Amino acid sequence: MAAQENGRDGIVDLRSDTVTLPTAAMLERMQRAPLGDDGREGDPTVRALEERGAALIGKEAALFVPSGTMGNLLAMLAHAERGADVFADRGAHLLNSELGSVVTIAGLAPRPMPGRRGAMDEAALADAIRASSRPGLIAMETTHNGAGGTVLPLPHMMRIHALGQSNGIPVHLDGARLFNASVALGVPAARIAEHADSVMVCLSKGLSAPVGSLLCGSAAFVARARALRKLVGGTMRQSGVVAAAGLVALETMIERLAEDHAAARRLAAALSWLDPALADRDQVQTNILRVDVSASGREAAAWAEGVKRHGILVQASGPLQLRLVTHRHIDEAAVDRTIAAFAALGR
Repeated sequence: MAAQENGRDGIVDLRSDTVTLPTAAMLERMQRAPLGDDGREGDPTVRALEERGAALIGKEAALFVPSGTMGNLLAMLAHAERGADVFADRGAHLLNSELGSVVTIAGLAPRPMPGRRGAMDEAALADAIRASSRPGLIAMETTHNGAGGTVLPLPHMMRIHALGQSNGIPVHLDGARLFNASVALGVPAARIAEHADSVMVCLSKGLSAPVGSLLCGSAAFVARARALRKLVGGTMRQSGVVAAAGLVALETMIERLAEDHAAARRLAAALSWLDPALADRDQVQTNILRVDVSASGREAAAWAEGVKRHGILVQASGPLQLRLVTHRHIDEAAVDRTIAAFAALGR
């Protein structure tokens, strides 16, 4: 059933939770969504999604954007002036996959910070802020993609936010998988988001909406971001068609993320049984599993190609590491097939 839902019969796709397809309920809501011109008088379904998202995140307002990358870009443009420094963990998605937006479009200077499992070293960050001639923005990420889906501890986030406030520096949260963090911690998303001035959250990953993210913050911040969205070509028209799926995602898909976390832990446990060097179940907090193949004598690309011959798609993340991401299309049978493929390749 999982493979058929994924539209790739016989394939187990663990490359990302972005491969999820909309649910039947989403497709039905999309067909009957009230529509309007979001660039003019407004789209009623988009407005409903923005209101629902802001309430869940605990912010005054929200803005619907086509992608998480655009949401992070708008946050940078709205918070900081060109030439200012942006501080983030050195493994952050913002400073790696989105570096072009940081430097070329926002015009900010990246300041990578040392850290552990996605959490910036607080003393190093304080020193960097003191040494900066133009501190502009602090960015956190939870869950942290590069650190294997780890969740930032709330006391750490609170201290980072306080450091920003004491220095007059806004704090932005890249919360692409914020609801995964919420489920893992057992707290409402708003409890996490209160430690940032703005938050971006994706609807198109584990929540399974086909497209879109929300950028949340104060009413004034969102008003600035809305104007900037037009500047970068992000204003959509009858975007309630896709916003309707986002509403269903927020209404029905959050709690089930725990199933994805359990699947990732099961995968990690089995891989560590095959070879303890491959994975550590205790390090898996959400739906991302990093597999270390450095002791195998083969590069990650060779492993990815090998399991692909068994119908398993994984992502080589660097020369010696694989990334596996569970989602709603990965059921128990898909996990079993993945374990069998790794076992066959490891012989």
